Amino acid sequence: MEPKAHHVIIGLFTLVAVAAALVFALWLGKSSNDREWAYYQIGFDHPVGGLSRGNPVLYSGVPVGDVLELSLAPDNPAHVQALVRVDKDIPVRENTRAELVLANITGSMSIQFTGGTTDSPVLQGDRDDPPLITANRSAFSNLLNNGEAMLSSAEQLLASMGHLLASENIDNVTAILDNTRQATEALLANRDELLALMEQFDTAAIRAEEAAIKVSETSDLASVVLVDEISPVLAAMSQALTTIQPTLGRLDKLTEDNENALDIGLQGLGEITPVLREMRNTLRTLNSFTRRLEEDPMGTLRGGPTIQEVEQ
Repeated sequence: MEPKAHHVIIGLFTLVAVAAALVFALWLGKSSNDREWAYYQIGFDHPVGGLSRGNPVLYSGVPVGDVLELSLAPDNPAHVQALVRVDKDIPVRENTRAELVLANITGSMSIQFTGGTTDSPVLQGDRDDPPLITANRSAFSNLLNNGEAMLSSAEQLLASMGHLLASENIDNVTAILDNTRQATEALLANRDELLALMEQFDTAAIRAEEAAIKVSETSDLASVVLVDEISPVLAAMSQALTTIQPTLGRLDKLTEDNENALDIGLQGLGEITPVLREMRNTLRTLNSFTRRLEEDPMGTLRGGPTIQEVEQ
């Protein structure tokens, strides 16, 4: 009797567990159906490999919904549209961003919402007319989409490395390394001379710096002389030229206005020249008479030899 009792107890426990599991599943289904959802259309302009129906929708890493449908855009088959539902209590705003993220190591993808500020209006997610949210390209999506190109580039790189490491190139590289080693040994052998040369360079640099300082001091002194001594002279000359300029203008005007009179005056000076010559001769004769009168007054007054003009 005891074995039969144990079997009955085990059977009853199994029935109760199955019934409880059925009730829990019905409760979960009813809870999911009673839950209110907001619907959004996510537009992708790139492939969405790894994304499928039922994949979770996240908001800042927290599950808030799932993917309902995937379809190609009717106007452009290169674009993909994903219909998602999100808990209606989650505010998806106009500046909320969407992108693909890796769900697990198997390559499954999820849609993740990020961003959204309180000053941006909330999108009304209607099932019949869901608002469109354009997804951004994520770094991981770019990596997946460009993987083929990266593999091709890597293959080309390996091929180039194979050509580079050919036997003739290896010989050339070996020769280059030998030349480099010899040059290094030569430099080490002449280390003392190189150190002496570097010291000479340091000395030359110090002298160049001192010369530059002297040139700078001379330049400063020249600047001071120019400002303190030459500048006043130039200013005085400028002022004098400014003062003379009106006078020169008046002389030009006077010369222009009396041009005819000056021409007549110059002609008169030409006629006066003979008269001046006669006056000079008369003065010479008078001077001669005065000297004779001083030397011999009586003889001169009594009359003597006729005074003759002496040409000088």
